[in-house]
Amino acid sequence: MDKDTFFDRVYEVARLIPVGRVTSYGAIAEYLGTKGSARMVGYAMNASGTAQPRVPAHRVVNRFGMLSGKSHFPGQNLMEEMLKSEGIEVENDLIKDFENLFWDPNKELL
Repeated sequence: MDKDTFFDRVYEVARLIPVGRVTSYGAIAEYLGTKGSARMVGYAMNASGTAQPRVPAHRVVNRFGMLSGKSHFPGQNLMEEMLKSEGIEVENDLIKDFENLFWDPNKELL
């Protein structure tokens, strides 16, 4: 699969994550039919800064609800600040109430 095409498909899914919700790299990979490629979804998120329309990469976290990609955002706490601005509580780099805030594209995008 062409990297750019894969990244574009990842971005399409990420743009559908509702404000105030989060998903995981693995959930996006599974939705795209590439289960096991969560790391590639992470690479896509890291490269999404110049994508247009904008990709809400801050809403994509690891399977435990950890802000594992926060070092790829400018500044020290931008990812957390962006999530908090959407009403998502974060404590020690973990999404509070992750299970209830989790948006599963496999269930939501039928």
